[in-house]
Formats: sequence, C-alpha cells, structure tokens
Amino acid sequence: MARVRIHDKEFETFIPYEKIRSVVEKMAEQMNEELKGKNPLFLCILNGSFMFAAEIFKRIELLDAEISFVKLASYSGTSTTGEIKELIGLNENMEGRTVVILEDIVDTGITISNTIEQIKSKNPAEVKVATLLLKPDALQKAVDLDYVGIKIPNDFIVGYGLDYNGLGRNLIDIYKVVFYAENSTY
Repeated sequence: MARVRIHDKEFETFIPYEKIRSVVEKMAEQMNEELKGKNPLFLCILNGSFMFAAEIFKRIELLDAEISFVKLASYSGTSTTGEIKELIGLNENMEGRTVVILEDIVDTGITISNTIEQIKSKNPAEVKVATLLLKPDALQKAVDLDYVGIKIPNDFIVGYGLDYNGLGRNLIDIYKVVFYAENSTY
C-alpha cells in the first residue's frame, strides 16, 4: 500500500520493510560481535518496539542472551506529552549485566534518558541503547546511542510497531503523515 488512512490522517510509504530488515540485520551483526561473552539482557520498550525487538532478537546468535519487556508511555496523538511514566514490568536482576534497551524511535530523547536512569539504578555493568529510528532534529536531551538504525526527519510516522492513537502498528512498512495546506489539523 502506497498510502493509508488512519483516523483523520493520511500517510504515505516512507521506509519499506526491505530497508528495515537490512538495517536490522546490520545492527544484529554488530551486536553479536560486541556483546560476545557479556550475558546480555535485551529490554524491549512496549508497545512500539515489539516488532523491532522480535526482528533483532531472532538474529542474535548469543546463546546466553535474554529478552524482557517493559512498558512506558510519553505520547498522546501525534506529539510527546513530555511526561514519562514509570517503567512497568522491570523485574529482572540486572546487577552486573549488560542491558541493551531496544527502542523503536528516539526523538526528544526525554523518554530514553529517563529509561536509562531507571535501569542504571539497578546496577548493571553497562547500559546500551539500540534504536531503529532517530530524529536528530527533534532531540531536546543529549543521549548516548550505541546502535542507530535510520536517521529520519522530524515527521510523524506510523507502522512497524509505531502507532497513531493505537492504530497502524501492524503495518510492515513505515509511513509518514501527508500534510495538506487546506487541512489545518495537520
């Protein structure tokens, strides 16, 4: 599908799945090399990262790797609320382990920065961050990112786990919103 309509907005294909898969494969190769012998715990940030986490984790060749899932939210509609909710489901012992946060997108940096601080309070050996998407122009807080898939402009996107008010996560490609001058709601 070249275009999709979700709620009151129209989106067009921005990043096809073939490119996503290729980028994820390269990220996984790098992780397999850098994380050898570290007993890593991959931490998927729900809901948006579930597709990215599955795609990465099935390519991780380390037999001692584990994955867990936590939930938080800072978005409402098409913009960040700036409010970070506490991580829910953070039950694993992280002390002395390498923790790799799997995030779908880093835009303002506020959410990932807060997440890193919460994880560091559990005394891991190190915290690494892998994000499929990065919006450099939207960053408000400096963050160290270890694995970055694709840098994108500050457009609103859906698909491949990302949603617009709950819909669009199931799209295999990533779509960006189409702006119309005559429609002031965009």
